[in-house]
Amino acid sequence: MPLKHSSPDTISSSSSDSVRLLSRETLRISASLASPPDDLPPQPLPDSHFLHHSSLRLICCEEIDGRRWKYVAESDGSGKFKTNSSIRAISLESPQTPFDDLGSFLRSYVVPEGFPASVNDSYVPYMTFRALKHFFGGAMGVFTTQTLLNSVGASRNSSASAAVAINWILKDGAGRVGKMLFARQGKKFDYDLKQLRFAGDLLMELGAAVELATAAVPHLFLPLACAANVVKNVAAVTSTSTRTPIYKAFAKGENIGDVTAKGECVGNIADLMGTGFSILISKRNPSLVTTFGLLSCGYLLSSYQEVRSVVLHTLNCARFTVAVESFIKTGRVPSLQQGNIQEKIFTFPWVEDRPVMLGARFKDAFQDPGTYLAVKPFFDKERYMVTYSPTKGKVYALLKDQASSDDILKAAFHAHVLLHFMNQSKSGTSKSMEQLDPAFAPMEYELESRIAQSCEMVSTSYGIFKSSAAEQGWRMSEALLNPGRARLCHMNKEE
Repeated sequence: MPLKHSSPDTISSSSSDSVRLLSRETLRISASLASPPDDLPPQPLPDSHFLHHSSLRLICCEEIDGRRWKYVAESDGSGKFKTNSSIRAISLESPQTPFDDLGSFLRSYVVPEGFPASVNDSYVPYMTFRALKHFFGGAMGVFTTQTLLNSVGASRNSSASAAVAINWILKDGAGRVGKMLFARQGKKFDYDLKQLRFAGDLLMELGAAVELATAAVPHLFLPLACAANVVKNVAAVTSTSTRTPIYKAFAKGENIGDVTAKGECVGNIADLMGTGFSILISKRNPSLVTTFGLLSCGYLLSSYQEVRSVVLHTLNCARFTVAVESFIKTGRVPSLQQGNIQEKIFTFPWVEDRPVMLGARFKDAFQDPGTYLAVKPFFDKERYMVTYSPTKGKVYALLKDQASSDDILKAAFHAHVLLHFMNQSKSGTSKSMEQLDPAFAPMEYELESRIAQSCEMVSTSYGIFKSSAAEQGWRMSEALLNPGRARLCHMNKEE
């Protein structure tokens, strides 16, 4: 598009070349923004024109749940990246509308991940009628609660009885809200089953403690009872969601229904016996705090031993870590019993403090383009790449868009191998250097050599690891490793 030149009065002849160039560029951008050509599509973001700036160079592209991102950094005149240049992420999609955000938020609560491909066609009608059933049941619960309170003589005054019933319903309603919110954890109930089961039992005892606290402050009954019910319903969701996979591990053949029924029967018998025991000792008026403390210790100790006794055949993050570390140190994959016993129970899935991040985002794994360019050639023939961040002390495994199930498993194995080499490097670092400069990271200079070593080891030992794991009875599935949804992708020149 032709541009009008500035008048001599505006820009004097004595101006420098840089000022003249800056003015000309400013006029060009202003004119293009004022009258965009009809044959060019609208840009997705206001700052997308920076991609065409000569000082920015494309590093790579990434896709997350159908949305694509470009990562760029400043380059010098020769086309190379500037030293210590920061990485910028630019979205190639139009911003989502509030309705799209609301729809995504609701879907994260009411449908499984990957819906509708992750379930069969009967899921929608089943859940529709299930929702209607619970709607009528919830409405009926208000009247049944009020009737029960009247029957036991809670109050002769009908209005007071209704108020008590409403408070009770509010308490239960708060618990249902907590149950709904925690249900968003979704697939965590599958791949961190033991950890969530024990965390749920901890929450159950916490809710019981809050309920006991209402005796000390009866005027705060409603808020404390609501909080306790929220916590206990969260624990109930955890118990219900993890029950079937545990019983499935015990069943041989098609008898999971029988195993589940007998397991619930044992639980109910033990619950009735515990209730009778508590009635007997309550007649002696024991100390409430002491009794609760002793019973809670017994409950939590039993819960811990309960989840430790379960032998699962699948490899989630915790058991995969145990298997790979044992293989690297001893050359053998642990048996099912050994791997399950060594699994850490006192870890919580929602805490992202793990040394290996599988399927990580590019912006988390790399802070400068130089590290990416140094690591990239090692993985040109793979559908993944791994790197190490000295500042965060974590290994990041990035997956490419064509990564298969075996590629994801191999990436996880490679990440643990690299972590092993980097831990060896850190243990060999002299303490004097760390004391002189805590920010000094020798691993940065050793990263390429460590990655080369890890690639050599993975190429020779990954197949052996898989066959050894299969011989021990382990079932390997990438779904239980909880890989992130980010994928590195190739982009067309038009994009």
